[in-house]
Amino acid sequence: MHRSAKFVLPTIGLAALFSAAACGGDDNPYKPQPAWSGKHASLPAPLSPPNTPIKAGDAYTVYGAIHQLRSLIHAKEVTQSAQPITVLGYVVDSNIPRAPDCAVHKTGKKDPDNCTPEVPSFWIADNKGDTKGPKIRVVGWARNFAVIFDAMTAYKKLKPGEQPKDGGVSDDMLNVVLPFPLPAVGEKVRVTGAYNVAKVVVSDMVSEPAGGVIAYSKIEQLEPSPEPAAFAKKIP
Repeated sequence: MHRSAKFVLPTIGLAALFSAAACGGDDNPYKPQPAWSGKHASLPAPLSPPNTPIKAGDAYTVYGAIHQLRSLIHAKEVTQSAQPITVLGYVVDSNIPRAPDCAVHKTGKKDPDNCTPEVPSFWIADNKGDTKGPKIRVVGWARNFAVIFDAMTAYKKLKPGEQPKDGGVSDDMLNVVLPFPLPAVGEKVRVTGAYNVAKVVVSDMVSEPAGGVIAYSKIEQLEPSPEPAAFAKKIP
């Protein structure tokens, strides 16, 4: 004998039905609220995208070189050692005036053991005098401050309009000729060299993760600096 089948609605189904019915009721009708009349939130203005171009003619801007250096796509365009790049900018800092007195002397004389000078460097930026914004460090144009001492002494003897003999004072270890005039703050230059986040000068590693480092091979002066490069210690 077969028993008649009975349909039983699951408890969960009943709960869902009652819930749906409750949502459609008028127990808690929507009440429109007036517009906020209190003090409005003060939000900062959105940052404007930089309008500095990647390149100025055939040279990179400082912004452009750094932008490419940080790019996963374009980094190889500026870091290939076999293909130096040229960067246009103003010299905004130099460590020549900060050279310790113990390192300021002729070549051939050894620095004292406790003398620890930096690698001779200058920094370039897109805007004159901008020491806070993006900048690139330039190294490899002198191995130490003694070579700069020799160049400063030789270049000081030149009359206005004269050029140094044989192109200038050479750094035999780096196989470069020191720039004439020596780089000084305020000068506008085109610097050519190999670019990356770090470079080795003789035995010293120089690293600049933020702006990168150029190992100098050539420099062109476009605008002179107001004052020539000088050590804090006066030289004869």
